Amino acid sequence: MTQRPHPRRSRLAGRFYGEEILAATLFALCLLLVSAQQLLAHEYKAGDLLIDHPWARATPLGSDMGAGYVAIHNSGTTPDRLISAFAPFTRRVELQEMTMKDGLMRMMPIKGGLEIPAGGTLVLEPSSHHLVFVDLKEQLKEGEMMDATLTFEKAGKVKIQYKIEAIGATAIDKMHHPLGQ
Repeated sequence: MTQRPHPRRSRLAGRFYGEEILAATLFALCLLLVSAQQLLAHEYKAGDLLIDHPWARATPLGSDMGAGYVAIHNSGTTPDRLISAFAPFTRRVELQEMTMKDGLMRMMPIKGGLEIPAGGTLVLEPSSHHLVFVDLKEQLKEGEMMDATLTFEKAGKVKIQYKIEAIGATAIDKMHHPLGQ
């Protein structure tokens, strides 16, 4: 003859088992939300610098140039300087700015890098300061992540990834702000 568990005990065991499943499910959801937030944030920290959402526009097939954009926030009390960049998908990366001269838009190289002021932000965006990828080795395709390295005077070398956005993406589409601002 098989012995049945006491009905009250089996209900209690089922209740505790259900609570364990609920707790595990809630824990998994919290991990998923934190992971999703980190993926969406797409930020890199280097000392006092927060490098916020590096992005580039997709390029048409056969194009030999592209451009990179990013916001760099400096929470420190001393300025830093973006002095260069490297990306394996291009032969050269240049810091450039767009200027108007005689009614014509011109891209001019920036010598000596760009300052990130203490407590301030340097924004590299279309029609302003930006990184130019010269002599691309491959097409930049929407949705891809492309490795690069930014070099700062004080923070040193920082490995990042550019998220490749649609060809028509604008700076406003990509605007992010660090926590607390």
